[in-house]
Amino acid sequence: MRLLTPKSTIMNWYLKVLKQYADFSGRARRKEYWMFFLFHMIIMYGLIILAGVLELAALATVSMIYTLAVLVPAIAVGVRRMHDAGKSGWYVLIPIYSLILTLTDSEAGSNKWGPNPKSDAEEIDLIGQE
Repeated sequence: MRLLTPKSTIMNWYLKVLKQYADFSGRARRKEYWMFFLFHMIIMYGLIILAGVLELAALATVSMIYTLAVLVPAIAVGVRRMHDAGKSGWYVLIPIYSLILTLTDSEAGSNKWGPNPKSDAEEIDLIGQE
């Protein structure tokens, strides 16, 4: 299994979450959640490390602004991930259990939050072509 294909990059998953900025309905598959989390961590820690190495307080400020800017999409994708596991979005507030739920497989078939996103795997290929 290849992690990245030309049409399914980390950046596309990251942009998909940003396009659904405050969408707390529906479901998000594991790959969407974890690719967003990975890219978010790379940006955030990259800015913090650069700020420390270059001794620029402005970059630390940019890092804080970036973190605040993606707070809502990060919560939204977490809620959608809980929905995909078949749980209420409020479970995102329970630290260890929500981590376990982000690692579990999708609930098979449709649930009350929508169809299984794994069946719509080609949707990611359409990002940027609209």
